[in-house]
Amino acid sequence: MALAAHPIAFTIGSRRLFAIERQLVTVSFSLEDILLERPPAVPTLGSADGLRVLSAPPAAEERLHAAMPGFVVGARQDYARSYIAMTGSYEDYLAQFSGKTRSTLRRKRRKLEEAGGGALDVRCYRTPEELDEFLALALPLSRKTYQSRLLDAGLPEGEVAQHAMRELADRDDMRAFLLFLAGEPIAYLYLPVSGRTLIYAYLGYDAEHAHLSPGTVLQMAALEDLFAEKRFAYFDFTEGEGAHKALFGTGSIPCASYIMLRPSGSNRALLRSLELFDRSVAATRDLASRFGIDAAIRRRLR
Repeated sequence: MALAAHPIAFTIGSRRLFAIERQLVTVSFSLEDILLERPPAVPTLGSADGLRVLSAPPAAEERLHAAMPGFVVGARQDYARSYIAMTGSYEDYLAQFSGKTRSTLRRKRRKLEEAGGGALDVRCYRTPEELDEFLALALPLSRKTYQSRLLDAGLPEGEVAQHAMRELADRDDMRAFLLFLAGEPIAYLYLPVSGRTLIYAYLGYDAEHAHLSPGTVLQMAALEDLFAEKRFAYFDFTEGEGAHKALFGTGSIPCASYIMLRPSGSNRALLRSLELFDRSVAATRDLASRFGIDAAIRRRLR
């Protein structure tokens, strides 16, 4: 539980207008913590302004709030945390999908195979040497993806982050995948490993090939390989919701992420301002949708 400066951001869509920093201690719950009902350790704050809580299930929330009486809560996001239980085989996993969905997944793979000359070119990287090759190919691709350009969620390029990746590779605690088309990488997937859980950390693809569904095809090809290892118990889609996660998940857990700040006047004002700002953005978005304001006008409003 490390202390770090955390920006409390005022955003419209993916654009950050400004942010106010607070020194926060992060409390994060792994999927296995949640499924095995491990009680959270109550952190010592020291000089920190409060907590940054990630993926807390309801029982953990109750304990944290009881341990921090009077703390103000804000920037809250409630969501279903999706995961794949990796018991059984890949064929067992496929059987969870409807016939229509299985047919769609096969069609997407076949379409990409045909575009590539008849075979799917997916490569797995796991050793430190292979990781270096993965990064050399994936980082230029990541810079072109919307995940990097719009969401600031591309593959990390800093020395510290990449050193941590190599330490994981040294311990055989990461898996990385690239999907190639005509010899060029068009999608990547990076998965650190914690215990027996694969963590969905980074997925990106070249938007020029979006019509070939490269993210979906790579996800399924990677899962086929990972099921075959028979090492992993879970594939954790981590915080937040999305159609991709809901489609591939076999289960989900209600969770919440938020911040808890000491009950000072400035902290109360900050979180109240953020709440009012977010409400006004949501109301404007709803109004625009109700009256059919087109995408171009909404972009100008943003």
